Amino acid sequence: MLLGKIMERIEQNKEKTAIITDDKSFTYAELLEYYEYYTDFLTNIPQGSVVAVRGEFDVETIGLMLTLMEKRCIYVPISKAVVDVNYYQKTSRTEFFIDMDEKNLVTLQEKSQHPLYEKLRQIKHPGIVFFSSGTTGKPKAAVHDLMPYIHRFEEPGKTLRSMAFLLFDHAGGFNTVMHSISNAGLMVTLTKRTPDEVCRAIEKNKLELLPTSPTFLHMLLLGRYYEKYDLSSLKIISYGTEPMPASTLVRMHQLFPNVKMKQTYGLTELGAIRTKSKASDSLWMKMGGDAHHQTKVVDGILYIKSDMAMLGYLNAEAPFDEEGWYNTGDHVEVDGDYFLIQGRACERINVGGEKVYPAEVESVLLSIEGVADAAVVGTPNLILGQVVEAHICSDGKLDKEALTKRIKEVCRKKLEKYKRPMKIVFTDSTFESEHFKKKRS
Repeated sequence: MLLGKIMERIEQNKEKTAIITDDKSFTYAELLEYYEYYTDFLTNIPQGSVVAVRGEFDVETIGLMLTLMEKRCIYVPISKAVVDVNYYQKTSRTEFFIDMDEKNLVTLQEKSQHPLYEKLRQIKHPGIVFFSSGTTGKPKAAVHDLMPYIHRFEEPGKTLRSMAFLLFDHAGGFNTVMHSISNAGLMVTLTKRTPDEVCRAIEKNKLELLPTSPTFLHMLLLGRYYEKYDLSSLKIISYGTEPMPASTLVRMHQLFPNVKMKQTYGLTELGAIRTKSKASDSLWMKMGGDAHHQTKVVDGILYIKSDMAMLGYLNAEAPFDEEGWYNTGDHVEVDGDYFLIQGRACERINVGGEKVYPAEVESVLLSIEGVADAAVVGTPNLILGQVVEAHICSDGKLDKEALTKRIKEVCRKKLEKYKRPMKIVFTDSTFESEHFKKKRS
């Protein structure tokens, strides 16, 4: 049995609550029932089939996911947040499609041919296709061999009461779910990931782990949700997917001194990299260095080699060099074994030859009283090439003129001249995307 050790732990914990979705509880026995149901439901699906599933994390969908892994299928998760489902189906060459709202199996095409799929079929391994966020063009489809993941989840880990915050088709979301069920933990899933719903679920279910994004944590601070709900059960808040503003991290550490703030690092192409934060209030972290991942820095850019890396893209050239190193595009500072992520090369602003990373400027702006949210971009300039432009959402306590004056005063004290916003644009909306990441476009 492919999932032998994982299924053995599930069998041993049948009576325990496995998943709570929108206040409804399901045991590991019920998870097993869905696994067995879909084993029968998919009897006629051949091994190695490409099966796309549109849904969200719940006990039924997770049971189906385990079935597809055991049947050595190639699994394509599609979140309900995805608008262009057809693009995902065509790009992944989906053969069978299941919409969890409809509960029906649709055959889309005969056996799809692609060298990456053929490789998985030849070695009889299950696969998974993760799509990139698509912030710089059409999303890329990354094909992963799931066997290294399965072996990793077979290793015993902490049993925690956790939140499945990241989306259904996110590599980090998959990692959170598999870690929880592999260790007989309790996991809460939500159909709505608003700060109110998330904090209410933490309070009600005494959750210990919240994996989330810096943008969501800023929303939590902005709305003062920590005053509305009892979040004292939290032991770990892990954050990733984008750079964390230093001001946000400092504020979180002040409000939650007994909570371990753990920075994570992962990419669609590489999966989740094991990390260790220097301290709860520090943005410096160790990464890699285990049996799965190696790191190096070339000209300030982080490179990673991983035995859990994707096999390649379905719709683009493989980005690895001849030795298997992947250029992350992240500029880093190095201090011994620790790294500080400064930002992506594609987001860097070039001001007269000087490099500015939006996250650093945003961190200063977010620390200013009167600023509810901020996003920084580069704007063309005839003399300098680019200058910094700050988009500001005010909390309404000051008029624009007074807030502009305050912003300029603080930036003069805390930022070098070339990093200071030359243009300030006010807006009524904040800057979070549907994936709870900073939206700068």
